[in-house]
Formats: sequence, C-alpha cells, structure tokens
Amino acid sequence: MSRGAVAAPLGRARHVRTALRALWRFSRPHTVIGTAVSVAGLYLVAVDQLPGLSFGAGLGDAALVLVAGLAVNVFIVGVNQLEDVEIDRINKPYLPLAAGDMTRAQGRAIVAVAGLVPVALALTQGAFELAAVLTGLAVGAAYSLPPLRLKRFPIAASLCISGVRSVIVNLGVYGHFAAATGAGALEVPAPIWALTLFVVPFSFAIAILKDVPDIEGDRRYEVMTFSVRLGARRVMDVGLAALVVAYLGMAVLGPLTIDGADPVVLAVGHLAALALLWRWSREADVADTASFTRFYMRVWKLFFLEYAILPLACLAG
Repeated sequence: MSRGAVAAPLGRARHVRTALRALWRFSRPHTVIGTAVSVAGLYLVAVDQLPGLSFGAGLGDAALVLVAGLAVNVFIVGVNQLEDVEIDRINKPYLPLAAGDMTRAQGRAIVAVAGLVPVALALTQGAFELAAVLTGLAVGAAYSLPPLRLKRFPIAASLCISGVRSVIVNLGVYGHFAAATGAGALEVPAPIWALTLFVVPFSFAIAILKDVPDIEGDRRYEVMTFSVRLGARRVMDVGLAALVVAYLGMAVLGPLTIDGADPVVLAVGHLAALALLWRWSREADVADTASFTRFYMRVWKLFFLEYAILPLACLAG
C-alpha cells in the first residue's frame, strides 16, 4: 500500500478529531456536564417521589429529556459565542470561534440544529417539556442577541442564568416526569422546591463569578457586568455570600422541611461542601486569571455535587 493511501485516512481521522474537539469546546463542557447531572439528579428524585415511575421503565424518557436539555444548552452557549467573537478574542481566546478553529457558518449551523432538535423532541414529549424548552431557548436568545442583549445589564443577565438553572430546569424537568406518569395536577414535592431554592443563589453566584476573569474585554466592549461596575474583589465576596446562604439554608432547613430525606446526609453533605468551598476560596486570587478560573470551575464541581447529595438523601431516607 502506498504512503498516500495510508496518509489519506489518517488525515481524515485527524480532521474528525480536530472537529470533535472544537465542537466540545464550543459546547462549554462545564455547562453541558451541569445540565447532564441536573437531569440525572432530578430523575432520581422523581423516581423516589412519584409512585408511577420506576427507575428502569423511565430511562428511555429520561434519555430524551437529557438530549433536549443538552441541545438547549448548546444553543444558548453557541449564540453567545457567535455574538461575542471579538470579546472572546480578549477574554477567552481558546474558544473555537475566537481561535479560528471553527467558522461562523459552522457555528451558526450547530446553533440551528441545537435549536430545532429540542423543539422537535418536546413536541412529542408533552406540554411541560415544550414549555421548558421554548422558555430556555427564548431566555438564551434574549441574553445574547440584539436588540435585547440582556447580558449588557448585570441584574437582567444574572436573572437569565439563575432563572434557567433554577426554575426552568428543576421545575420543568420534574414537571415533565410527573406528567409522564399520569400524575394529573402537578404537586411539586419538598425536595424539588428545596433544590430550586438552593440553586437560585448558587446559580446567581455562578452568573456573577464567571465575569471576574473577563473584565478587560467586557470593559472594552462596554458590557457593564457587576465585575466591571463593582470590581472583582467585591463580586467575589458577593458570590461567596450567596453560596454560603445556599449551603447553610440547605444544611439547617433541609432536614427540617424535606420529609423522608435523610437529615444526616443533608446536613453533613452540605456542610462538607461548604468547607470545600471555603478552602478553595482561600486559594483564589482575583488578580490572577488562571487562579480565579480554577476556583470558578471548582464552584461548578460543587454544583454537580448538589445533584448527587439531594437525590442520595432522598433515596437514603
């Protein structure tokens, strides 16, 4: 076999690997993982709370919900990258559009597919999922696209992110599972309310902390985030305060209000997570982009952990 015959498939394989890596970076992996663990955790809580739902029988439906959720996620982060290429060349030059590893046309095609797929799935999955999908897509578009471009306004921007992560995901996904079992009128159980209320301050913290390393580009392009207006140190303090409120609230009030959940798992799990947060915050330096980005990604790991602690407490109870 000639060298050319061998080189051609090897070249195609490298091209495919490069394209897949660019797609993975385009999807913002930490947000994709956050969506995946949210759906998985909510499914486990639903199995515990809904008599008509068993773990094995509902897995196919949960998989479709997961695909829809991931597609909405890619749509939201993709639209943002398409609108922010110039800003990202300053703040996040490693993203595929900013780095030139993906063309705008390719980005637009991915976003279009990511917008159509969840709508098509939701049309077959019921009203709750359709409402959640359409609301998520609308909020994501309003966050990044003109004329609204709500990311320019710090309060509106934080409400967009915290609203999607807390209300739309938690209530929308659980509502879908409840409706799929034929439960009739939706009664939101205490664990879902607790999770929703926990994620409100947590996702608010994520929303404001993500802008701390991006002050230079945001200021240059007049995106007036809280970090630009208040300074990085004050924003970190506010974000930490929101996280502490979330953890202490769940550790103290969770065992008192979530009937059937194991109080030890709730209290110990959340206090341990709070201790980790405190330790990691002491190592973060707002003046060092690499240091603060590492801390921010650790906050996301704590977000992932929450969707293990609460389901575990419910199942253990």
